[in-house]
Amino acid sequence: MSGPAEDLRVRRLRTRLHEAGLSGSFLVRDLRTGQQVAIGPEERYAVASLVKVPLAMAVLERVATGVIDPARRLRVGPGDPALADRPGPPGTGRFRHAVDVAVEDLLYLAVSLSDSTAADALFGLVPPPEVGAHLAAIGIEGIEVRHPVGDLNATPAERLDAAEGHLAHRLAIGTGTADGGHAVAQLDLTRASTATATALADLLEVLWAPAGASRVRPEVALRVRTLLGLNVMRQRLATELASDAARWSSKTGTLLNERHEAGVVEHDDGGVLAVVALTRSRVPAVVQPVAEAEMAAVARGLHDVLRAG
Repeated sequence: MSGPAEDLRVRRLRTRLHEAGLSGSFLVRDLRTGQQVAIGPEERYAVASLVKVPLAMAVLERVATGVIDPARRLRVGPGDPALADRPGPPGTGRFRHAVDVAVEDLLYLAVSLSDSTAADALFGLVPPPEVGAHLAAIGIEGIEVRHPVGDLNATPAERLDAAEGHLAHRLAIGTGTADGGHAVAQLDLTRASTATATALADLLEVLWAPAGASRVRPEVALRVRTLLGLNVMRQRLATELASDAARWSSKTGTLLNERHEAGVVEHDDGGVLAVVALTRSRVPAVVQPVAEAEMAAVARGLHDVLRAG
C-alpha cells in the first residue's frame, strides 16, 4: 500500500511501539487480495513457541499418509519439579507423574495450550530437520526449525529465583549484537529457531487457502486451523481482533523479553486477514501488561489501515 496519509499512520504506529519500550516486526495481509501493510516485515526473530505450528503441520502430514497413527500413545512427563510451581505456560510439563498421551491429543496440547512437553514428544517423532524439510516441500521459505521447544526452558530465567527474573531480562536486553548474535543461546539468531513476519504470513496463507489452491492437504490445513482457533492464550492480539463478528485463530510465542503472536482474523463480512506481530521489549520486567496491550493496539492499527484501503 502507498500514499502519504497511510505512511503517516504506519509511522505513528512505529512511534507508538518505541514509546512503549518495544521494537517489532508487524505484518497484516489480506488473504483474498494479497495486499498488505507492515513494519519491518523482513526482520528475523527467534520465534519460540510459534514453531509448534509447522511442527503440527509436519506431524499431521504423516498422519494423513499413514506414517503416524494418531492414536499412538507416547510417554510424556513428569515435568521439572523445580519449575512446577513457578509462573509459566500450562500443560504436561507441570505434571508430577508421567502419562501416556495419544499423538492426536498431543497436537491439541502443543498448539492450543502451548504445551512444550507435548511438543517435544512430537519432535521425537518428527525431528526439527524433518519439519524444515516439510516446510521446503510446501514452498515455505524463511522459517528455520533448529531445536526442540524444551531447549527454551534452559534460559537464565530458569536458573534464577522468581524474584530475580528481571535480571534475566536485563541480560536478554543488553547482550545482543548487530548481526543477530546473543549471549543467551535461545535468542541467538544463528542457533535458535527463527522466522520473519513475511514467512509466518506465508505459512498462514497456505493454511487458509481455498481447497485445491493450497500446497497443504485439505485435512491437514483444516485441523491446524481448528487447533489455532482453540488457542487458550487470549491476552495479546485477541483483545483487539476477536469479537462476536470476527473469529481470531492464532499461536503465541514468548521468550524472555520477546512476545509474539501470529494468526488469522475472519470477519463476518468475508474479510480474511493474516496478522503477525513479533516484538522485543527494552523494559527489564517479567510481567509487562503494557507491552501486551501495545502490541495488540499496533496490530489493530495496521489491520484498520489495510481494511480502510
